[in-house]
Amino acid sequence: MKTIGIDVKVPKDSCEDKQCPFHGIQRVRGRLMQAVIIKKNVSKTATVSFHHFHYISKYERYEKKQSKLRVHNPPCIDADVGNIVMIGETKPISKTKHFVILEVIKK
Repeated sequence: MKTIGIDVKVPKDSCEDKQCPFHGIQRVRGRLMQAVIIKKNVSKTATVSFHHFHYISKYERYEKKQSKLRVHNPPCIDADVGNIVMIGETKPISKTKHFVILEVIKK
């Protein structure tokens, strides 16, 4: 097991997934975010949703927006629907996946 340079809990389980940042070759760089899992697929993929604020200069106010991302769900973490997770940006894993789940914050 290797350290990834980010202060997150290391998973107790091990896996043979090469896209796992703890047991494989994938490196975490770029953005770190908290998100909620809204959908889980069989193929080690999950869809997460997060909120962010967008500034509208005409009205000098912020609007709240919601975005969805496809993330890699390693077998050693195996987060479920409804969990709040920490995700980190990586190099592209597939056409739509550029993020990986690092830890489950709240079940």
